Amino acid sequence: MTTAPQPATQPEPLWRPGEDRVARAQVTRFQTWAAEQHGAPAPVPGDPAASYAALHRWSVDELERFWQAVAQWCDVRFASPYERVLADRGMPGATWFPGATLNYAEHALRAAEDPDRAHQPALLHVDETHEPTPVTWADLRRQVGSLAAELRRLGVRPGDRVSGYLPNIPHAVVALLATAAVGGVWTSCAPDFGARSVLDRFQQVEPVVLFTVDGYHYGGKRHERADVVTELRAELPTVRAVVHIPLLGTAAPEGALDWDTLVSADVEPVFEQLPFDHPLWVLYSSGTTGLPKAIVQSQGGILLEHLKQLALHCDLGPQDRFFWYTSTGWMMWNFLVSGLLVGATVVLYDGSPGHPDTGAQWRIAERTGATLFGTSAAYVMACRKAEVHPGRDFDLSRVKCVATTGSPLPPDGFRWIHDEVAEDMWIASVSGGTDVCSCFAGAVPTLPVHIGELQAPCLGTDLQAWDAHGKPVVDEVGELIVAAPMPSMPIRFWNDPDGTRYRESYFEMFPGAWRHGDWITLTSRGSVVIHGRSDSTLNRQGVRMGSADIYEAVERLPEIRESLVIGAEQPDGGYWMPLFVHLAPGATLDDELLTRIKRTIREQLSPRHVPDEVIEVPGIPHTLTGKRIEVPVKRLLQGTPLEKAVNPGSVDNIDLLRFYEDLARTRATG
Repeated sequence: MTTAPQPATQPEPLWRPGEDRVARAQVTRFQTWAAEQHGAPAPVPGDPAASYAALHRWSVDELERFWQAVAQWCDVRFASPYERVLADRGMPGATWFPGATLNYAEHALRAAEDPDRAHQPALLHVDETHEPTPVTWADLRRQVGSLAAELRRLGVRPGDRVSGYLPNIPHAVVALLATAAVGGVWTSCAPDFGARSVLDRFQQVEPVVLFTVDGYHYGGKRHERADVVTELRAELPTVRAVVHIPLLGTAAPEGALDWDTLVSADVEPVFEQLPFDHPLWVLYSSGTTGLPKAIVQSQGGILLEHLKQLALHCDLGPQDRFFWYTSTGWMMWNFLVSGLLVGATVVLYDGSPGHPDTGAQWRIAERTGATLFGTSAAYVMACRKAEVHPGRDFDLSRVKCVATTGSPLPPDGFRWIHDEVAEDMWIASVSGGTDVCSCFAGAVPTLPVHIGELQAPCLGTDLQAWDAHGKPVVDEVGELIVAAPMPSMPIRFWNDPDGTRYRESYFEMFPGAWRHGDWITLTSRGSVVIHGRSDSTLNRQGVRMGSADIYEAVERLPEIRESLVIGAEQPDGGYWMPLFVHLAPGATLDDELLTRIKRTIREQLSPRHVPDEVIEVPGIPHTLTGKRIEVPVKRLLQGTPLEKAVNPGSVDNIDLLRFYEDLARTRATG
């Protein structure tokens, strides 16, 4: 396979952890302990890179030993013992910890058992006033106990689905944990989703209980949702009980239960002890070209995977405050809630990422004392363009890591965080997916950070780059492959009884290996570069390039707010590659800007990938979780009608897509 241009090798990293930080890191202490107890390679004195490389190799070569070590190190409570760690390595269908029983919610509330922690904050809730409101560990545990008892009284049994149409508020965390405590299966959507988008998801899983709000505040405005809730109740016939949370202060609709009543009792939670592979929650793919995939993940698989990620990769513990900007409609919310597993205080922000100004998220980090601040790459780049100065304007002295996901963090984003937040800042660009509710590559507290690169593959993740023939490659672009099972891989899709849709999604191209659909490069120094989705690859005259490479180059130009590039095969055998640009206020797509756009791509990337046309657009369409929509736009440009090219309920602004449909029609007739 022909490779895409690679980022220039950095002779020196942008950041390197100090010796004390390496020594204190949980992954260092874990490696020393695992060497003594499980035969892992011991840390190499003075060489953190060699230490991690050896530990990672062991973690994928000795999957059973590694995951057994994680379970012991993190003190996983098995109510009944497991027969072995991995009974079947086949993908799909790997069988983890057969015989074991446990409960995710029990682990999430363990810190409340410590008298010294019970009255410390488990949650810090922040709305657009940016004033934190704490929920203590003791009160969180009490509310979960009360609500779990009420769910049982309502007839919720293990395996029943419980859904939340909720923003990122403490009520959502309580509802998730109470559902998990009784063995129910949680699923949620953010209240900015319209009724059709929610029904596309919830109707698949047929919930028996629905938690709702009357509305929410966003961008300084009040958004009422009573009409949507009425429609949801009418279209979800399996729902036996609706719970009303009056965020806007309105009375409960007829027949709905009152939240405060359900969480008022002083009841110790009872945790159902469940098989390791018992469903914990259902997450959803973006569903841009059909119904969203309803992805089922297990209590034990998520517990183990999140303990590994949060403790060993994010280096989080009881002393930390964990903030990630997210909504309940994105897997990062589930990941954020799992911060409770390691005893961290979780910061929940319910509001606009840029209200009242672009610096809002940094202000929240300051006011909550966040130690790990997670956001999107798009937010970092928006701050750069808006000339925000977080290090100057906010006290971020407690922040030890700025992490980003959602899309690759461009090199300029790395430089901006280093220059404008703090020079001694661990920058963790991470990449994973809703499909595993975790990361394949990203944060390692003991490794250096190189501009434009993820630090390393994650432990227990056999991450590889494969060429078109299924051959692993290094320092070349290849398909992102996971060649061995991970505990958090889906146990199944809902309503996919024979597993056909599951297999087609990940295992069709390379049977027995997980193909995720991203282009990546594994570098010879052990780092990872993400190039964007492989199913929307740009292929000009045999030279392949990920769209992320184009975006990174073009969006450095101050006139470009956002861009979208498509490579569309034409009926006559030709190949049309337009670049769509959404301009910054006051900018004009004149000949001078057009020349600079083309010159930037030609000089920084490849002459072959200079677009055939640069077209100004009123906006770039996104999924509901903020990712650029490439494949549906490509289909529209190839003549597919809008109703067949995209699921309208999966996009943030369907009217934007009509522009591309009209463009395709004009080209066809002109």
